Amino acid sequence: MKEFWVKIDSQLPEKIKHSILDCCKNQCDAVIVDDETTLQHAKTLNLKTVYQKNANIIFLEDLDEKLIKSLLDEKKEVCVKLMVKSKGDEEKIVYASTMGVNYVIAECPNWKIIPLENLIAKIHGKTKLLAEALTVEEAKLALEILELGVDGVVLKTDKPEIVEATASVVKGFKEKPRLKLVQAKIVKCEQLGLGDRVCIDTCELMMKGEGILVGCQSSGLFLVQAEVLETPHVEPRPFRVNAGPVSLYVLTTKDKTKYLSELKAGEEVLIVDRNGNFRSSIVGRVKIEKRPLLLVEAEENGEIIKTIVQNAETIHLVTPNGSKSVTELKPGDTVIVYRQKGGRHFGVLVEEEMVIER
Repeated sequence: MKEFWVKIDSQLPEKIKHSILDCCKNQCDAVIVDDETTLQHAKTLNLKTVYQKNANIIFLEDLDEKLIKSLLDEKKEVCVKLMVKSKGDEEKIVYASTMGVNYVIAECPNWKIIPLENLIAKIHGKTKLLAEALTVEEAKLALEILELGVDGVVLKTDKPEIVEATASVVKGFKEKPRLKLVQAKIVKCEQLGLGDRVCIDTCELMMKGEGILVGCQSSGLFLVQAEVLETPHVEPRPFRVNAGPVSLYVLTTKDKTKYLSELKAGEEVLIVDRNGNFRSSIVGRVKIEKRPLLLVEAEENGEIIKTIVQNAETIHLVTPNGSKSVTELKPGDTVIVYRQKGGRHFGVLVEEEMVIER
């Protein structure tokens, strides 16, 4: 979960400090203070405090190894703030991480992105990396860097309304939504004739286990993997999903479907992995060609759901531990699907509506 801290500058007028602290209550994870009076005020509001002494987290502005070791031995949480202007400064933060420091605040006065990218790659999961931000936009950027983002932001502002706006942005990153995917058992695979098949070329590269959800019924969508695998005859196309015939449903946002025939360049489609993580991607191209087709039927929770795919070795359905070519599917195989109840009205879910799709 992303953390939101606020730095309270002791030079601010008392009225402004009080207003910012009031905004912090129930909206931020900790406040950094630099005087005893503000520390006590923050404590009366039951805020988690960051200060050089007598606080929930001990704040340091240099790598005093002896002091850090002593504080950690006393089971204190430690936060070190360091300026990042060079590769050498980045290495200091990496070293702080190896020492076991709980938090490191990176102040990046010049380059705002590259240093944080380097640090995320080196210390993610070891020490919580926080980035200083002066605006809502800077906070959002830091949270998105390298997709993982920093572990949190420290806002420096004299405007209470900026605290509220930034808190709202950080809150949006705290819980990454997922689709609830389930497993279904293959019961039938049947060769069909020719049909108009759609390839969706996205503006992103996908990895193994990622693809797009499609199906004959909006209540049962199959996860078709992108063309990410090396084969003896065809180069991988990790931006592409060979999705199936034009009449299939495709999940384009978390709550909406379209027919594959409706998709076109510039529109959105949802990329999903086997764990239900998803992200929106832009369609770069839609290719429709006549190809031989294959009907796939699977059973989930006593119900039969279906999809149709091109009958070719390069099309894979995602499984719990990998993927399987549709030409090798057989009854009893397990694949990943997405189930929803209710019907659709122009692609929008209507849970109360009963729709039978065969």
